[in-house]
Amino acid sequence: MKKAFNYISIFSFTLLISSCGSSADDGDIVSNDTSAVKSEQRSSQAKTVLNSIPSPVETVALLKSAGAKYNAQYLNPIENVSKYSTAAAKALNLGVYGCDLSFTSIFDQTQESMLYLRCANTLSNELGIMGVFDENTSARLEANQNDKDSLLSIISQSFFTADTYLNNNGQPGISTLIVAGGWIEGLSIATKVAADTKKEEVASQIIQQKKSLENLITLLELQAAESDDVKKMLAQLLDLKKVFEAAGATAATDSTATNQVVKITPEQLKLISDKANEIRNKIIK
Repeated sequence: MKKAFNYISIFSFTLLISSCGSSADDGDIVSNDTSAVKSEQRSSQAKTVLNSIPSPVETVALLKSAGAKYNAQYLNPIENVSKYSTAAAKALNLGVYGCDLSFTSIFDQTQESMLYLRCANTLSNELGIMGVFDENTSARLEANQNDKDSLLSIISQSFFTADTYLNNNGQPGISTLIVAGGWIEGLSIATKVAADTKKEEVASQIIQQKKSLENLITLLELQAAESDDVKKMLAQLLDLKKVFEAAGATAATDSTATNQVVKITPEQLKLISDKANEIRNKIIK
Protein backbone atom coordinates (compact mmCIF):
# COMPACT_ATOMS: atom_id res chain seq x y z
CA MET A 1 0.00 0.00 0.00
CA LYS A 2 1.34 3.43 -0.88
CA LYS A 3 2.16 5.41 2.25
CA ALA A 4 -0.64 7.87 2.85
CA PHE A 5 1.54 10.16 4.89
CA ASN A 6 4.46 10.42 7.27
CA TYR A 7 4.17 12.59 10.34
CA ILE A 8 7.70 13.83 9.75
CA SER A 9 8.89 15.61 6.62
CA ILE A 10 11.86 13.62 5.33
CA PHE A 11 13.36 16.75 3.85
CA SER A 12 13.28 18.80 7.04
CA PHE A 13 14.38 15.86 9.16
CA THR A 14 17.41 15.06 7.02
CA LEU A 15 18.40 18.72 7.12
CA LEU A 16 18.32 18.49 10.90
CA ILE A 17 20.45 15.34 10.95
CA SER A 18 22.93 16.85 8.50
CA SER A 19 23.34 19.93 10.68
CA CYS A 20 24.28 17.77 13.67
CA GLY A 21 27.51 16.68 11.96
CA SER A 22 28.83 20.08 10.87
CA SER A 23 32.26 21.12 12.14
CA ALA A 24 32.69 24.00 14.52
CA ASP A 25 36.00 24.89 12.82
CA ASP A 26 35.43 26.21 9.29
CA GLY A 27 39.13 25.96 8.57
CA ASP A 28 39.36 22.25 9.23
CA ILE A 29 38.83 20.93 5.69
CA VAL A 30 39.54 17.28 6.54
CA SER A 31 37.07 17.40 9.42
CA ASN A 32 34.45 19.01 7.22
CA ASP A 33 34.91 16.38 4.52
CA THR A 34 34.52 13.61 7.08
CA SER A 35 31.53 15.36 8.57
CA ALA A 36 29.92 15.66 5.15
CA VAL A 37 30.24 11.92 4.58
CA LYS A 38 28.78 11.17 8.02
CA SER A 39 25.97 13.66 7.43
CA GLU A 40 25.11 11.97 4.15
CA GLN A 41 25.06 8.60 5.90
CA ARG A 42 22.77 9.94 8.63
CA SER A 43 20.47 11.49 6.04
CA SER A 44 20.22 8.17 4.22
CA GLN A 45 19.52 6.42 7.51
CA ALA A 46 16.82 8.94 8.39
CA LYS A 47 15.06 8.41 5.04
CA THR A 48 15.12 4.64 5.55
CA VAL A 49 13.77 4.97 9.07
CA LEU A 50 10.94 7.28 8.13
CA ASN A 51 9.88 5.25 5.11
CA SER A 52 9.79 2.11 7.25
CA ILE A 53 7.46 3.41 9.94
CA PRO A 54 3.85 2.78 8.90
CA SER A 55 1.56 5.75 9.31
CA PRO A 56 -1.60 5.46 11.39
CA VAL A 57 -3.60 5.74 8.16
CA GLU A 58 -1.87 2.65 6.81
CA THR A 59 -2.43 0.76 10.03
CA VAL A 60 -6.11 1.66 10.21
CA ALA A 61 -6.70 0.89 6.53
CA LEU A 62 -5.09 -2.53 7.01
CA LEU A 63 -7.32 -3.24 9.98
CA LYS A 64 -10.44 -2.34 8.04
CA SER A 65 -9.42 -4.56 5.15
CA ALA A 66 -8.97 -7.40 7.65
CA GLY A 67 -12.58 -7.04 8.75
CA ALA A 68 -12.30 -4.69 11.71
CA LYS A 69 -15.43 -2.85 12.79
CA TYR A 70 -15.67 0.64 14.23
CA ASN A 71 -15.51 0.70 18.01
CA ALA A 72 -15.24 4.03 19.81
CA GLN A 73 -13.86 2.20 22.86
CA TYR A 74 -10.58 1.71 20.97
CA LEU A 75 -9.94 5.47 20.94
CA ASN A 76 -8.67 8.09 23.35
CA PRO A 77 -11.78 9.83 24.75
CA ILE A 78 -12.12 13.40 23.48
CA GLU A 79 -12.65 14.73 27.00
CA ASN A 80 -9.07 13.75 27.83
CA VAL A 81 -7.74 16.59 25.69
CA SER A 82 -7.89 19.03 28.61
CA LYS A 83 -5.62 16.83 30.75
CA TYR A 84 -2.41 17.41 28.82
CA SER A 85 -0.35 20.23 30.29
CA THR A 86 3.23 19.60 29.17
CA ALA A 87 4.57 19.98 25.64
CA ALA A 88 5.54 16.30 25.59
CA ALA A 89 2.06 15.14 26.63
CA LYS A 90 0.49 17.42 24.03
CA ALA A 91 2.80 16.15 21.29
CA LEU A 92 2.29 12.47 22.12
CA ASN A 93 -1.47 12.89 22.24
CA LEU A 94 -1.53 14.94 19.06
CA GLY A 95 -0.11 11.77 17.50
CA VAL A 96 -2.72 9.67 19.31
CA TYR A 97 -5.60 11.88 18.22
CA GLY A 98 -4.21 11.96 14.70
CA CYS A 99 -4.45 8.17 14.59
CA ASP A 100 -7.96 8.32 16.04
CA LEU A 101 -8.93 10.94 13.47
CA SER A 102 -7.76 8.57 10.73
CA PHE A 103 -9.71 5.72 12.33
CA THR A 104 -12.97 7.67 12.49
CA SER A 105 -12.50 9.00 8.94
CA ILE A 106 -11.81 5.60 7.38
CA PHE A 107 -14.84 4.13 9.14
CA ASP A 108 -17.15 6.94 7.95
CA GLN A 109 -17.77 8.34 11.42
CA THR A 110 -18.20 11.94 10.28
CA GLN A 111 -19.39 13.44 13.55
CA GLU A 112 -16.66 11.72 15.54
CA SER A 113 -14.08 12.81 12.97
CA MET A 114 -15.00 16.43 13.60
CA LEU A 115 -14.64 15.91 17.35
CA TYR A 116 -11.19 14.34 16.98
CA LEU A 117 -10.20 17.11 14.60
CA ARG A 118 -11.05 19.61 17.33
CA CYS A 119 -8.83 17.70 19.75
CA ALA A 120 -5.97 17.86 17.27
CA ASN A 121 -6.65 21.58 16.76
CA THR A 122 -6.60 22.24 20.51
CA LEU A 123 -3.28 20.47 21.05
CA SER A 124 -1.60 21.91 17.97
CA ASN A 125 -2.63 25.43 18.96
CA GLU A 126 -1.25 24.89 22.46
CA LEU A 127 2.01 23.76 20.88
CA GLY A 128 2.07 27.02 18.93
CA ILE A 129 1.10 25.44 15.60
CA MET A 130 -1.75 27.70 14.60
CA GLY A 131 -4.29 27.24 11.82
CA VAL A 132 -3.45 23.63 10.93
CA PHE A 133 -6.54 21.79 12.21
CA ASP A 134 -8.89 24.77 12.16
CA GLU A 135 -12.35 25.53 10.76
CA ASN A 136 -11.01 25.52 7.22
CA THR A 137 -9.71 21.97 7.65
CA SER A 138 -13.03 20.97 9.22
CA ALA A 139 -14.95 22.40 6.24
CA ARG A 140 -12.70 20.55 3.80
CA LEU A 141 -13.19 17.27 5.67
CA GLU A 142 -16.94 17.70 5.70
CA ALA A 143 -17.00 18.56 2.00
CA ASN A 144 -15.01 15.43 1.17
CA GLN A 145 -16.60 13.02 3.62
CA ASN A 146 -17.51 10.60 0.80
CA ASP A 147 -14.04 10.60 -0.71
CA LYS A 148 -11.64 8.70 1.53
CA ASP A 149 -8.59 9.50 -0.58
CA SER A 150 -9.30 13.22 -0.20
CA LEU A 151 -10.00 12.85 3.51
CA LEU A 152 -6.71 11.14 4.15
CA SER A 153 -4.86 13.59 1.93
CA ILE A 154 -6.24 16.49 3.99
CA ILE A 155 -5.19 14.81 7.26
CA SER A 156 -1.78 14.06 5.76
CA GLN A 157 -1.20 17.64 4.68
CA SER A 158 -2.24 18.96 8.07
CA PHE A 159 0.36 16.87 9.87
CA PHE A 160 2.98 17.69 7.25
CA THR A 161 2.35 21.40 7.86
CA ALA A 162 2.60 20.89 11.63
CA ASP A 163 5.86 19.00 11.25
CA THR A 164 7.36 21.66 8.99
CA TYR A 165 6.49 24.32 11.53
CA LEU A 166 8.07 22.39 14.40
CA ASN A 167 11.29 21.67 12.54
CA ASN A 168 11.58 25.23 11.28
CA ASN A 169 11.17 26.45 14.85
CA GLY A 170 13.78 24.20 16.42
CA GLN A 171 11.44 21.60 17.91
CA PRO A 172 12.33 18.32 16.15
CA GLY A 173 11.91 16.41 19.42
CA ILE A 174 8.25 17.41 19.54
CA SER A 175 7.76 16.05 16.02
CA THR A 176 9.41 12.79 17.04
CA LEU A 177 7.01 12.42 19.96
CA ILE A 178 4.05 12.98 17.63
CA VAL A 179 5.30 10.05 15.52
CA ALA A 180 5.69 7.87 18.61
CA GLY A 181 2.21 8.71 19.91
CA GLY A 182 0.59 7.89 16.58
CA TRP A 183 2.48 4.62 16.21
CA ILE A 184 1.62 3.43 19.72
CA GLU A 185 -2.06 4.29 19.24
CA GLY A 186 -2.11 2.36 15.96
CA LEU A 187 -0.55 -0.68 17.64
CA SER A 188 -2.96 -0.39 20.57
CA ILE A 189 -5.96 -0.34 18.25
CA ALA A 190 -4.55 -3.30 16.30
CA THR A 191 -4.18 -5.41 19.45
CA LYS A 192 -7.77 -4.65 20.46
CA VAL A 193 -9.05 -5.51 16.99
CA ALA A 194 -7.07 -8.77 17.08
CA ALA A 195 -8.55 -9.68 20.44
CA ASP A 196 -12.10 -8.85 19.32
CA THR A 197 -12.06 -10.38 15.84
CA LYS A 198 -9.71 -13.35 16.44
CA LYS A 199 -8.42 -12.67 12.91
CA GLU A 200 -5.18 -14.49 12.27
CA GLU A 201 -4.01 -11.93 9.71
CA VAL A 202 -4.37 -9.10 12.21
CA ALA A 203 -2.33 -10.97 14.83
CA SER A 204 0.25 -11.77 12.15
CA GLN A 205 0.59 -8.11 11.25
CA ILE A 206 1.12 -7.21 14.90
CA ILE A 207 4.09 -9.51 15.40
CA GLN A 208 5.55 -8.22 12.14
CA GLN A 209 5.56 -4.68 13.55
CA LYS A 210 8.81 -5.51 15.33
CA LYS A 211 10.79 -4.06 12.41
CA SER A 212 8.85 -0.80 12.38
CA LEU A 213 9.32 -0.61 16.16
CA GLU A 214 13.07 -0.94 15.67
CA ASN A 215 12.96 1.86 13.12
CA LEU A 216 10.93 4.04 15.48
CA ILE A 217 13.50 3.37 18.21
CA THR A 218 16.26 4.48 15.84
CA LEU A 219 14.33 7.67 15.15
CA LEU A 220 14.02 8.42 18.86
CA GLU A 221 17.68 7.61 19.46
CA LEU A 222 18.61 10.37 17.03
CA GLN A 223 16.81 12.87 19.29
CA ALA A 224 17.26 11.36 22.75
CA ALA A 225 20.40 13.33 23.60
CA GLU A 226 18.51 16.58 23.08
CA SER A 227 15.31 15.73 24.96
CA ASP A 228 14.59 14.01 28.26
CA ASP A 229 11.01 13.42 27.12
CA VAL A 230 12.22 11.60 24.01
CA LYS A 231 14.62 9.64 26.21
CA LYS A 232 11.76 8.53 28.46
CA MET A 233 9.67 7.38 25.49
CA LEU A 234 12.70 5.60 24.06
CA ALA A 235 13.12 3.62 27.29
CA GLN A 236 9.50 2.46 27.14
CA LEU A 237 9.82 1.40 23.51
CA LEU A 238 12.99 -0.53 24.28
CA ASP A 239 10.99 -2.46 26.88
CA LEU A 240 8.32 -3.12 24.25
CA LYS A 241 11.00 -4.37 21.88
CA LYS A 242 12.05 -7.00 24.46
CA VAL A 243 8.45 -8.23 24.60
CA PHE A 244 8.29 -8.43 20.80
CA GLU A 245 11.54 -10.39 20.78
CA ALA A 246 10.25 -12.82 23.40
CA ALA A 247 7.02 -13.39 21.47
CA GLY A 248 8.62 -13.44 18.04
CA ALA A 249 11.23 -15.98 19.02
CA THR A 250 8.60 -18.71 19.06
CA ALA A 251 6.20 -17.37 16.42
CA ALA A 252 5.73 -19.84 13.57
CA THR A 253 5.57 -19.00 9.87
CA ASP A 254 3.03 -20.78 7.68
CA SER A 255 5.05 -21.24 4.48
CA THR A 256 2.16 -22.99 2.73
CA ALA A 257 0.07 -19.83 2.62
CA THR A 258 0.00 -17.74 -0.55
CA ASN A 259 0.99 -14.75 1.56
CA GLN A 260 3.11 -15.94 4.44
CA VAL A 261 1.38 -15.54 7.78
CA VAL A 262 3.37 -15.37 10.98
CA LYS A 263 1.33 -17.31 13.50
CA ILE A 264 1.39 -16.23 17.10
CA THR A 265 -0.39 -17.77 20.04
CA PRO A 266 -3.00 -15.92 22.10
CA GLU A 267 -0.50 -15.87 24.96
CA GLN A 268 2.16 -14.22 22.80
CA LEU A 269 -0.36 -11.72 21.50
CA LYS A 270 -1.40 -10.87 25.03
CA LEU A 271 2.20 -10.14 26.03
CA ILE A 272 2.52 -7.57 23.25
CA SER A 273 -0.96 -6.20 23.82
CA ASP A 274 -0.41 -5.72 27.55
CA LYS A 275 2.88 -3.86 27.11
CA ALA A 276 1.64 -1.75 24.18
CA ASN A 277 -1.47 -0.71 26.08
CA GLU A 278 0.52 -0.06 29.26
CA ILE A 279 2.59 2.49 27.30
CA ARG A 280 -0.47 3.88 25.55
CA ASN A 281 -2.35 4.31 28.83
CA LYS A 282 0.57 6.23 30.30
CA ILE A 283 0.45 8.54 27.29
CA ILE A 284 -3.27 9.29 27.45
CA LYS A 285 -3.73 9.44 31.24
